[in-house]
Amino acid sequence: MPRTGSRTIRRRRGFLSAAGALLAAIALLLALPGAAAAAPHDDSPIKPGEAWMGAGVQQHEGDPTDGTPPPTLAATVEGVDVSSHQGNVNWSSLWSSGVKWAYVKATEGTSYKNPYFTQQYNGSYNIGMIRGAYHFALPNNSSGASQANYFATNGGGWSKDGKTLPGVLDIEYNPYGATCYGLSQSAMVSWIRDFTTTYKARTGRDAVIYTTTNWWSQCTGNNSSFGSTNPLWIARYASSPGTLPAGWGFYTFWQYTSSGPIVGDHNVFNGAYDRLKVLANG
Repeated sequence: MPRTGSRTIRRRRGFLSAAGALLAAIALLLALPGAAAAAPHDDSPIKPGEAWMGAGVQQHEGDPTDGTPPPTLAATVEGVDVSSHQGNVNWSSLWSSGVKWAYVKATEGTSYKNPYFTQQYNGSYNIGMIRGAYHFALPNNSSGASQANYFATNGGGWSKDGKTLPGVLDIEYNPYGATCYGLSQSAMVSWIRDFTTTYKARTGRDAVIYTTTNWWSQCTGNNSSFGSTNPLWIARYASSPGTLPAGWGFYTFWQYTSSGPIVGDHNVFNGAYDRLKVLANG
């Protein structure tokens, strides 16, 4: 018995020694430069300029999806949205996987420009995708007109080339503070109208509005006045887009997951490819 006990103790010591060595190796790897860098969609606090399309959605509504495309109508087209978090994107891999359109973050507020915008915006275009740009709104930062002009000047313009989609107003949960940015429902509606009216005057196109039904209901009072002019991009990480905000009878884009394969959030265009080209052409 004593010898058996000694062998058992030695085995346990050997196991603990090996486990300690493994933990030390992991600690060493984490100490390497860049090893502890935050993943694009982790739980680290978001710094000014770092918000992406859906940042607030994840915080407030979560994302139980695994990136698998939901069962949808056959006539849909797969797309992605990207920001600085994705860096230089391998557009050929996305194209080969079936992604045919992309939206790229251009601006946020009136002081941030995506440093990877050129590679992402031109790269998606050059590989053959229909692409567009989006603006992350900060309604507590400056007026809607100011941000629309900043966006239109810094990547959010539009040209009738058959491959450029109208710009997107990303208006969602505030990832930096108060959900509705400290604005009343009527003030938020006025801010959105200020942005969309100015963007239309600058580009000749009605901006797409990206939002969630919950946020829209809470922060605009479920205002129904934009549905007849501005295409809807609904964000809902589930097997269906669910109930839409007031005023919209259908969605144009649906962001169905923030956990898509390869890179970026994944979405579908609600129609066949030829209809996507119609939207691009205006």
